[in-house]
Amino acid sequence: MNKMLAYIRRKLSIRVSLWVVMFAAVIFIAALSFLFYQSREAVRQEAIHRATTILERTSLQVEGILNRVEVASQMTEWLVQRHPNVADSMFVYSEGTLRNNPDFYSCSIAFEPYFFKEYGRYFSAYSKFEGDSIRTLQGGSDNYQYFFMDWYLMPQLLEHPCWTDPYMDLDAPTNTYEMVTTYCQAIKDNKGAFIGVINTSLSISWLSQTISSVKPYPNSYSIMIGRGGQYFVHPDSTKITRQTIFTQTMLEPDTALTSLGHAMQRGEEGMRRMMIDGKDSYVFYKPLGKTGCSMAIVCPESDIFSGFNRLRHTVMLIVFIGLLVMLYVFINVITRELKPLHRLAREAETIASGNFDAELPNFERTDEIGQLSHSFGNMQQSLVKYIEELKLTTAQKASIESELNVASNIQMSMLPSVFPNREGLDMHASMTPAKEVGGDLYGYLLKGDNLYFCVGDVSGKGVPASLFMAQVTRLFRTLANQQLPPAEICTHMNEALSGDENPTCMFVTLFVGMVNLLTGHLMFCNAGHNPPIIGGGENHGEFLQMLPNFPIGVMPGLEFEGEEIDSIKGRALFLYTDGLNEAENRQYEQFGDDKLLYILRHTHFESAKQVVETLFNEVQHHRDGADPNDDLTMMCLRMQ
Repeated sequence: MNKMLAYIRRKLSIRVSLWVVMFAAVIFIAALSFLFYQSREAVRQEAIHRATTILERTSLQVEGILNRVEVASQMTEWLVQRHPNVADSMFVYSEGTLRNNPDFYSCSIAFEPYFFKEYGRYFSAYSKFEGDSIRTLQGGSDNYQYFFMDWYLMPQLLEHPCWTDPYMDLDAPTNTYEMVTTYCQAIKDNKGAFIGVINTSLSISWLSQTISSVKPYPNSYSIMIGRGGQYFVHPDSTKITRQTIFTQTMLEPDTALTSLGHAMQRGEEGMRRMMIDGKDSYVFYKPLGKTGCSMAIVCPESDIFSGFNRLRHTVMLIVFIGLLVMLYVFINVITRELKPLHRLAREAETIASGNFDAELPNFERTDEIGQLSHSFGNMQQSLVKYIEELKLTTAQKASIESELNVASNIQMSMLPSVFPNREGLDMHASMTPAKEVGGDLYGYLLKGDNLYFCVGDVSGKGVPASLFMAQVTRLFRTLANQQLPPAEICTHMNEALSGDENPTCMFVTLFVGMVNLLTGHLMFCNAGHNPPIIGGGENHGEFLQMLPNFPIGVMPGLEFEGEEIDSIKGRALFLYTDGLNEAENRQYEQFGDDKLLYILRHTHFESAKQVVETLFNEVQHHRDGADPNDDLTMMCLRMQ
């Protein structure tokens, strides 16, 4: 699997083809999903219409038979009322009803006890089909007292004709039972008195055949239930009359089936989608006239959508095969179109290896590949030219770097690296440029018992600042050698470095001091430089308060003022440039004066060198890898 993915990543033709085919697949899936949804809904609506139509037709067929039963019973009643006292006519009437309606099961005309005294207590003209013939007899006996049968009592009590629930009818001569439903109509004499009942029956087996023949789909089936929910028609014959539609719900509660049963009992008509025997099915139900029964057609969803599902699977297979063919064609076409690029890639690798004179293929094409080939040719020529220029630039850069290294060495040689070895004096200084050369400076000159020293910061950085710094250093040593006071040194330096003598308008902040090594007396002049920190006092160190002076080189004609301290013995003097307190880290946060003071006040130092090195390390830690933003110079004097 990993090898296959790696191969696909290496092949542009396969990746592009896959993207195109996947995009096409998304479009196809979206379109087919919409089409399948609409088609399924159309199939569903057609199934509903089909099943409803068949159910309606079957219902009308059954109701037509039931209406014939009712009409036949009414005609028989009319005949009986014309000749109520002729007993033999009753046999003719009952037999005639069956002869005119061969799909009836039986017909009986039963009278009240002793209505025909010559026949005794019972008289019922009963006719029934036996094969193609009709058997007629006089029914009723002590073993079959029809006066107490439901079909006899119901029209009398309800005072209107009615249908009975299906029941088992006993055929006494053959001692067989037949399930029938009966239409019962009372017979009244001319005075309106009840004298008997006309009983016309239909065989449930005949109804069952009529209803069961309704099959909209191969696996669909019909059921019929009575008023109590009892099955009278069902594909499982063991459930007929023995179970109700609610029997199954007693073992496994099914609210959907229970709701359907109650709806059919109420004589409602409709359609429901539900689970029947573990299958999603559509159930269409409708009442059967005045019988109190209701029939339903159960159509499994798999039957309704079988054709649709076959079509869907076929279409999906065709689309899948089509996408595979599309992928194959795209890969081959794109591979063929990309062959020139492979040649260009090989030649580009040859050029990349250093063979800039390699001959590129010349494609006679005007498309993007032809343009790319032309661009490669131009690039090859540009590379040759660029390499030549790069060689020259590299040589020049190497020369400049060499010169800068020499300049850096010269600059560092101008700064003293060895400090006075005098009893009672501890002195150390360092300068770290931000670039190869810098503009910071420090220096000292020992004249007898007097030590001249300075720390300065030239405006700007790099080579210009280093050249200006060299002038300042030279002037300091020259003027200090004349043993001038610090203020006069600054004044003379300003005259030499300002006005026409300074066309670049550069300047330097400078602190110049002179300390007597015997007495510790300090004379100094601060020309716009950072205030030094002097030790001692209540706070064990504080910034030195000084008179303001301009930096040197700003303008000519300035008189610099100097200051004095009686003695700095026992008090360390620390001088620095703004590369210390303004050093920034990656978040552009400065080192700061407060942190500088805190370190000097709370750190025990053994020597001036330790002071300088400690602060240098603290600055490096603060920068945390950030490039230095300015030159860093520090000087420390300690006198015992």
